[in-house]
Amino acid sequence: MENLQGIPHYDPNKKPVYTINDIKTILPHRFPMLLVDKIVEVDEDYVIGVKNITGNEDFFNGHFPSEPVMPGVLIVEALGQTGGILLLKNYPNPEKYKAYLLRIDGVRFRRKVFPGDILITKLYLKEPMRRGIFKMKGKAYVGDRLVAEAELMTQVVKR
Repeated sequence: MENLQGIPHYDPNKKPVYTINDIKTILPHRFPMLLVDKIVEVDEDYVIGVKNITGNEDFFNGHFPSEPVMPGVLIVEALGQTGGILLLKNYPNPEKYKAYLLRIDGVRFRRKVFPGDILITKLYLKEPMRRGIFKMKGKAYVGDRLVAEAELMTQVVKR
């Protein structure tokens, strides 16, 4: 099931699988906490998402004004939200469910993420769902550089 082999390819000219408007029907998050702009690839057990990091993101005002860097916890949140789309896409009415992070393990931050970067998130299911609980592995890239990785445990519950 290791579907994270290789760096995900992102073609900005290719039509996304899910646009920001589609994502808003699946996830309850809204600006400034919606950290997935589009889904460019999705399969049964993996998903690839995109977040355009702009200089006017609210978090750059304080992290850090002289050298803006995306906070690592928000990179992990972007991984979680992308994974949430993977989990909720198969529910008949995904807007009636929420995906909550239960546990985050093995987080590694490899490089900084700056304004102007395009964050590519790739997640895959590590094992089948058990009682509404999913285990996923995720990696975040900017270009061909791995910037972060983590293992996530998520539970899907009815709203």
